[in-house]
This record gives sequence, structure tokens and C-alpha cells, in this order.
Amino acid sequence: MAKTIYDGANQQHLTELLAEREGISLSRSTVRRILEAAGIDSPKKKRRRRHHRRRELRPQEGMLVQIDGSKHHWFGSEHPATVLLTAEDDATGKVIGAVFRQQEDAHGYFLLMRQVVTAYGCPLQVYHDQHGIFQVNLKKALTLEEQLSGEPDPTQFGRLLKDLGIGSIAASTPQAKGRVERVFGTFQDRLVLELKLAGVTSIVEGNQFLPAYLRRHNRRFAVPAAQPGTAYQPLSPDRHLEGIFSFQYRRCVGQDNTVRFFSDRLQILPDSSQRSYAGARVQVQQRLDGSRAVIHRGRCLLTKPAPPEAPVLRSKDKRWRPNDTTAEAPPQMFLRK
Repeated sequence: MAKTIYDGANQQHLTELLAEREGISLSRSTVRRILEAAGIDSPKKKRRRRHHRRRELRPQEGMLVQIDGSKHHWFGSEHPATVLLTAEDDATGKVIGAVFRQQEDAHGYFLLMRQVVTAYGCPLQVYHDQHGIFQVNLKKALTLEEQLSGEPDPTQFGRLLKDLGIGSIAASTPQAKGRVERVFGTFQDRLVLELKLAGVTSIVEGNQFLPAYLRRHNRRFAVPAAQPGTAYQPLSPDRHLEGIFSFQYRRCVGQDNTVRFFSDRLQILPDSSQRSYAGARVQVQQRLDGSRAVIHRGRCLLTKPAPPEAPVLRSKDKRWRPNDTTAEAPPQMFLRK
């Protein structure tokens, strides 16, 4: 079975799989001797050890959470490489959140942090690399507002951490994130085979598979914290999760009570508080479910998609141009009288 069903499993993982799936209880040393006698080497490659100094772990759960992503052929070499984002508690080694994504992106890290905050609360600090998702790295002139505040605006993820009251620490080197890097090695060694055994081949299926797998992983690898208790801070029940975990943009309302949001416009409707919002400063939220909200002084305004302007209509209708007499005329709804 080591060369068929469980091909790719290391000796310890194979020992556990035999006990869990086949009812065969053997010690790791026994499995190792059997494999060596059969001429089967462990697939785990041995690397030369580098001398380094171990960082002291945080003493209490929730003091520090490490987050990172790893691109790998998680669903097998015959499928495209995808990214696994994880969050690991520094004090215990417990993986407290994970999500598969097509690529390493801010949306994925928002989903990851929402898992953490919903299940455990807000950690005191988050440890990450220097990716542009987490911090502003571009050298560019500051806007007037940034000059007045004395610092550049944070990234969307940086703003999220600030809103949640979570500190942000950027690792100076990849080696500084040793703990979360090691867990990816464990996942590449074990999770790939577990996904294969479960017949999981897509990101959607993978994200459904992860919660049960993480519970087993944590039972096997998590350790007690040096100090009892937890530093995770519960999120106040009056905080609006959809609003906090959203991408937020400052906008100014036009004279026609519309807000430009990239290529779209949102029409603000009159309400009992105010008939017109022309000239008002608002916040547009792009939420994780794809919906949008316009916020003014803490209130969510009534909106609907604004009627498209003539240039937008012309660009959408690829069949017709004013000087093209051979093309099909546009539908009547696009004609201007």
C-alpha cells in the first residue's frame, strides 16, 4: 500500500493512515523497518541544516498570529497550482484559519481574517511578510491628505487590521516566519495526499474539506501555550461584520446624486433624513459577497445602479459605430432622440 494507495506518505503519516483507515496499528519504528527491508525510502527529502537562532514564541494564545500563503499543486500535479492561505497561532502552533485561492490576494486574506475573528476573536498582533497586500511599498508622492496625516494611507488589509485594533508586524526575512513556513512543509507532505484520498480536485471542494482536516491536524501538531488563558479579544456584537470586512473607498457625491465607483455609477435615493447628498463625502464599501454599500456619517444610504451614460452605452454596443454604415443598427433602447 505504501507504493499504491498511500504513495507519497512519509513514514509517520503512513503509520497514522494505516491506523485510521486500515485498522493496522504499528509503531513508526516498525513501519520504518518494514519499508527499509522492502527498499522503500521516505519521500521526505533531507536538507542540510542551517544554523539559526530560534525566536521565542509568544507565551499566550492570541498574542500573535502568523499569516502567509503557499503556491503549490495542492490538488495534484495534473491540476493547476493554487494558493493556500493560512493563519497559525504563534503560542500553540494551532492552524486557526485556512482558505484556498487561485492566487495570493487581499480578498483571500480578508476571508482568512474573518475566519479567525469569527471563531476566536481578534489577536493582539498579526505577523506577515512585506507583500504589498499588507503595507505600502511604492515610493510615490503623498497626497495632500496623507501629508496632513504625516503618513501614507494604509492598504485595504492594513486598514482592516487598524479597524479591528490588531497590531501589524512585517517580517524582515522569510526565515523570520519559520513557524508558518514549517506548517506549509507539513501540509505539502500530508494535505496533498489527504485531498487525493478524499477525491478533492477543486478550490470549492478544498475549502469544504479544510475545516475537518484542520481539526485533525491541530489534534496531532498543536501544543499547549506556556501561559494559560487567551489574549483573543471578542468583537463587539454591535460591529457590522459585512462593513468591517469590506474594501472601502472615499468618494464625493456628484450634483446628480450619483457616486462614481470605477466604471460604474451608483444612484443615491432620497430618504427621510436628507433629500439630496450632492457634494457630500461618502464611503463606498465593496463587500466580500460582491454587494456594495454607500455609507454617510455611519448610515447606509439607499442606492440603485445609475442609468448608464451615453459613452458607456456606445462602448457596450460593439455592433454599431456612428460612421459604420455596414454594421447592424443598435437596438431601439440605445437610440437617443
